[in-house]
Amino acid sequence: MSSSLPDIFGADPVQPKWQIVRGDTATMRIEFLQDDEKTYYDTTGWTYRSSTYDLKGSVLNSLQVSHGDGYVEITALPSITSTWGTGYKQISSELLFDIEVTTSDNRVWTPVIGNIVVLSDVSGVNIP
Repeated sequence: MSSSLPDIFGADPVQPKWQIVRGDTATMRIEFLQDDEKTYYDTTGWTYRSSTYDLKGSVLNSLQVSHGDGYVEITALPSITSTWGTGYKQISSELLFDIEVTTSDNRVWTPVIGNIVVLSDVSGVNIP
């Protein structure tokens, strides 16, 4: 398996919708699969970054990143998600996020640019 990327990588980022309950831990796993949809690409030496943005493009938070052979997981911790949005309507906020990859041959690629829908939490609220 080669660590070089096919020419189509970087052409069109995946655009997932990630629903997160405010104050919860949320993890998303992204797998880098070859055309057979079973074999992982060799991601040895790849590094990753992930950030959230408001709808105006201002960076809000860096997300926790962990990775293995052929995949990356990004995690939003409660200390971050608890600050997303206000009030108790069904959707308390909408954000953007991305994952940036630097490959072992120093090519920068953004395979994911998605939306986060923050759902309001009600647990822990003092209700009279």
